[in-house]
Amino acid sequence: MIPAPGPGILSGEAMTSSIKELIRDVPDFPKKGILFKDITTVLADGASYRQVIDSLASRYQGQGVDRVVAVEARGFILGAPLAYRLGAGFVPVRKKGKLPYQTLQATYDLEYGNDTLEIHIDALVKGHRVLVVDDLLATGGTVSAVIDL
Repeated sequence: MIPAPGPGILSGEAMTSSIKELIRDVPDFPKKGILFKDITTVLADGASYRQVIDSLASRYQGQGVDRVVAVEARGFILGAPLAYRLGAGFVPVRKKGKLPYQTLQATYDLEYGNDTLEIHIDALVKGHRVLVVDDLLATGGTVSAVIDL
């Protein structure tokens, strides 16, 4: 797996203040006490969306990424164009029962319950350099499950 460049993928030099200003705070979502950072406002602005993808791609260009693995469903919004820009394959990780072929499963805890993710058994092979992309980090449970897969 490709190591992350540091804390806060969408922070620092990688994101202009105009993009930061587009991110909407939604208090008490999905439950009381959580401040949700809504990026749909960034996605709706074509120039900002492109800047985010270009910035992420520049971090991993030339690192030999073979596959970009992204988590259903919002992770696909960043993962698919990033895979395209890197010339890498795209591998979807989906909720249980959504993939049509044989899968591997990982169950993980959420901040408000648990869930199961699946990946096709033949999606990755030993030696692939994998970049994991998701749009959200709360407890880290989702990305830990993806790493386990």
